[in-house]
Amino acid sequence: MKGYLVKTPKFVQRMFPKRVWTFPNSSLSANKIGNTIYLTFDDGPIPEITPWVLEELKKHHAGATFFCIGENLEKQPDLFRRIIVEGHSVGNHTFNHRNGWKTSTEEYIDNVLKAEEEMNKVHEARSTIVHPKYSPVRNNMKDGNEGGKREDIPKIKSEISDQRSSISNLFRPPYGKLTSRQSHILQQKGYKIIMWDVLSGDFDASISEDNCFRNVSENVKPGSIVVFHDSLKAEKKLRYVLPKVLEVISEKGWSCEKI
Repeated sequence: MKGYLVKTPKFVQRMFPKRVWTFPNSSLSANKIGNTIYLTFDDGPIPEITPWVLEELKKHHAGATFFCIGENLEKQPDLFRRIIVEGHSVGNHTFNHRNGWKTSTEEYIDNVLKAEEEMNKVHEARSTIVHPKYSPVRNNMKDGNEGGKREDIPKIKSEISDQRSSISNLFRPPYGKLTSRQSHILQQKGYKIIMWDVLSGDFDASISEDNCFRNVSENVKPGSIVVFHDSLKAEKKLRYVLPKVLEVISEKGWSCEKI
């Protein structure tokens, strides 16, 4: 397979400065400058793997961000609510995992808005399950900027918190693919487009579990946004890699927080 970049080059990030690629020097606490990692999980929620991910995060008191597909959360509303109850953040990943390069602008935007509508509906509905006891993760997240300047971090945090009345204004395009027009419209609607600087490759059947682990361990650094997938396709590698990555992060004295 291997038709992707594990580490997003700086020149690519500079080409699209209004998209969030990393949060450099993202932790502003006096006693922990720049020690925050942002783990993200795409394509869920699904019952086969998402609950396990939540349990692993809980063990390490780690926060994360889940970019959810609308049709999946429609099928698993209680699991979606559990993600939020346990202190993590959620983002929009379209309703049907649409490739923006292969979808008309009107259809793509409609698909994103359909996912947002489903997210809000599920979040507002009363849960039908009793959630297990959990250890709340830290909720002192400090959000970064799109261009790499530390002084802009409060501005981005304000935008992420205040622009939308929706449960979330975070959006990640499936495959990382959307057109400039689609991007512009979504940003006008208040979405923050969250990309990444480290791609684990957990979806890639052609690489080994150890290679997948090294993709992350050799490239992650404070401020990194790391992509995993809570999907059936990625399940085998994720079950091997995630615990090891969380251990590495803990050993380095870093923290995992939500966006």
